[in-house]
Amino acid sequence: MTPGSLKRAALENRGSENDSGTWNKKTPISNVLVSIDRMGTKLNTPFCTRFGIDVPILVAPFGPWDEVELAVAAASAGCLASLGTAVRSVPELEHQWATLRDRTDRPFVINHTGRPFNPEAFAATLAFKPAAISFHMGVPRDLIDKAHDRGILWLQTVGDVEGAEAALEAGVDVLIAQGTEAGGNGGWIGTLVLVPLIVDLAGDVPVVAAGGIADGRGIAAVLTLGAQAASLGTRFLATDEMAIDPSWKARIREASATDAVKVPHAERVMPPFTLPQIGMPFAPRALRTPLIDQLASEPDSVDPAAVGPELLAAVRAGGGHDLLPFAGQSAALVRDVVPAAQLVERLVVETTQALERAHAAIVDFS
Repeated sequence: MTPGSLKRAALENRGSENDSGTWNKKTPISNVLVSIDRMGTKLNTPFCTRFGIDVPILVAPFGPWDEVELAVAAASAGCLASLGTAVRSVPELEHQWATLRDRTDRPFVINHTGRPFNPEAFAATLAFKPAAISFHMGVPRDLIDKAHDRGILWLQTVGDVEGAEAALEAGVDVLIAQGTEAGGNGGWIGTLVLVPLIVDLAGDVPVVAAGGIADGRGIAAVLTLGAQAASLGTRFLATDEMAIDPSWKARIREASATDAVKVPHAERVMPPFTLPQIGMPFAPRALRTPLIDQLASEPDSVDPAAVGPELLAAVRAGGGHDLLPFAGQSAALVRDVVPAAQLVERLVVETTQALERAHAAIVDFS
């Protein structure tokens, strides 16, 4: 269905027009508004309003890999973009942040992690004052307070109820409920179970769903579960703007869901956790490689002193995909590599169509 035919279908389905010529249609989900105007279809939730974005999509951070070009494109398309900080020097990070702020006036998120935590990079982030900080693997209450003192919002990734309870007690502004399907470091509970668990716990705190989402059907599904936005990672890895090796993108495009596996004995090759962990520690998910197979079958044969520095050096050079090509199970739904703006437009159309199909299933017998 083209955007034009989608617009006509929505107009015919009892939407209401306001004085400016914009059609607004409430979906069966109380926190989602579909708006169709001369600029095309828009989805709006309270999360969008809070961050001043146009679509309920958070682009996941990709740790040490350079995603400035992707962040510019995604922010310009109406998403909330992210930049990672892992194992990068402060001067490198400050250059990335300044470049992004120079090229867009849209809000963006800077991500930090407890594997490992970099105090110098965090201090630099506080000085830079992004719209928000997201955090992964650890719930550091003292750091949350420091961010709030600077007027910076805090998005906390959690993988279970225990982590969510600790995050809410610490006063976070947004919970990211990340299911085990996600690529990179993640937990052990599936997205369809985790999201309603966290939504029920969160009260008025917005929840963003992550893990296993690569198209509009997934976004619509988590919105019906009560999330106010979806975080997509693997799908955005396979975009023109993401600065990773083309062979990594090709592997994502060709992968099945079972090709994306939890990496066993990852502590032998990855940096350690340097902050206390709550609940079951996260473990990375990546597309299968000889290294991952070796870690599974003969972990003692993998020398941390040799492979760890090799992986770190490769990642800092923009590679590492031959060792640990992070990707989630949603790789099975990725069939092309496209510009980010085109992807976002497609996601909005697909989400709207999925919500309309859900609405059509409601039968009024009154």
